[in-house]
Amino acid sequence: MSEFFDYLQSKADQEDVSDWLLISQEMIDQFADATKDHQYIHVNPEAAKNSPFGGTIAHGFLTLSLLPHLSVAARGNIVPEGATEINYGSNKLRFLAPVRSGKRVRGRFKSVEILEKRPGQFQLTTEATVEIEGEDKPALICEWITQIKL
Repeated sequence: MSEFFDYLQSKADQEDVSDWLLISQEMIDQFADATKDHQYIHVNPEAAKNSPFGGTIAHGFLTLSLLPHLSVAARGNIVPEGATEINYGSNKLRFLAPVRSGKRVRGRFKSVEILEKRPGQFQLTTEATVEIEGEDKPALICEWITQIKL
């Protein structure tokens, strides 16, 4: 086993939490432009007032796409300089509550499986939760899988 694997193992039982991040209407609009998903519940505050959400909400995939940022904010960059980390997929992804424009979210992360697939290549499965400030239910939960190549 490698020194990096030992380092990952040493953090396995640790839960890391990021600072809060504001989900602004501008962020939602930019995500809508990037993904071409301009459904009114995301980009039209006036029309969204009459929706079941009472206002605009972030795209579920916007919330999901924040995992890398929130993870680094919570854990620091665990990947050594010169190494590559890629998203490999997720297990058990569920969007549990909408994130309303103007709310703040934070990430909660805990490593649940660390594998050395081959020398210098690791697979990290992380239990990830995105919480919404002041809400009982999180925005999403999943097992997030990344691969790291040294």
